[in-house]
Amino acid sequence: MATGSDRGELLTAMSTLKKNKRIKRAALLDLYGDLKPGRGNKKSERGKAKYLGGNGRKTTGISKRVYRRNLKRVQVVEDGAVVSRRIPVRLIRSGAITKPVAQDPFALPERN
Repeated sequence: MATGSDRGELLTAMSTLKKNKRIKRAALLDLYGDLKPGRGNKKSERGKAKYLGGNGRKTTGISKRVYRRNLKRVQVVEDGAVVSRRIPVRLIRSGAITKPVAQDPFALPERN
């Protein structure tokens, strides 16, 4: 059975592990943003719009839906190390991501 002092040390070690995990998660959040999907509604309608000469659109149903990020699995350079991450395509297009430089496997070394 753990005494009071042992339990305190154990809780301190656990909270440190959780703290390190939170710090890593916050760093990834700063780099890539929040990758969680957004929430919204999908609306089903019938009828013809008024500006087209109809009586107006009528809503027949509203259902919940999820707006997912356009993620792509790519290799990224983070702190000098190459890691594989799921990155939003918007960051890849904007050039915010540094990809590792691919080396030609059959290139001869240069001689001076």
